[in-house]
Amino acid sequence: MFTGIIQKVGKVIEKKELSGDIQFTIKTHFDEPEQIKLGDSIAMDGVCLTVTDKQDDVVRVDVSVETMNKTTVNHWQNGSQVNLEPAMTLQDQLGGHLVSGHVDAVGQCVGRTPSARSEVFTFEIPKNLQQFVVDKGSITINGVSLTVNTINESIISINLVPHTMSHTNLGALNVGDPVNIEVDTIARYVAKMLQPHQA
Repeated sequence: MFTGIIQKVGKVIEKKELSGDIQFTIKTHFDEPEQIKLGDSIAMDGVCLTVTDKQDDVVRVDVSVETMNKTTVNHWQNGSQVNLEPAMTLQDQLGGHLVSGHVDAVGQCVGRTPSARSEVFTFEIPKNLQQFVVDKGSITINGVSLTVNTINESIISINLVPHTMSHTNLGALNVGDPVNIEVDTIARYVAKMLQPHQA
């Protein structure tokens, strides 16, 4: 599990195709890289991936065909910036919300509007995820825990403060860019529990 609080923005330094899968080498820039061990889980742009090799602050991860089909990983190239968060421990502060690292779908950035020192971003999400998103609820975009300002059918708006813009890769988004979307896990379970009681 993760919290959606990004610790570092890493950089893809190698992308290698291996028998249909992809292997990425990522420079993490972690302040204490010795805390990351082989087999550890790291959320990369919200995708939970396993460390298969490590050298100082450089890690290697394998990406399956399923992950390539359901996330933005296919768009990563050498030099791509990716949001990084190691898996949380029971001692960690839950500063964001509970994030599984299992991306639900790929959405799209459809707008950016200045708002004082912040910016209001709008994203289009798939229609099947609308039921899990509410005003002032939580959503994860590229691994970042965010609060939904408003939702109007499949369009959500989110206010990004300067800190989030400068400490994640969201500040570099352009209109039309794809993003990884994970809805609030609690909302998903509540919707499942209510299904038998709906007409």
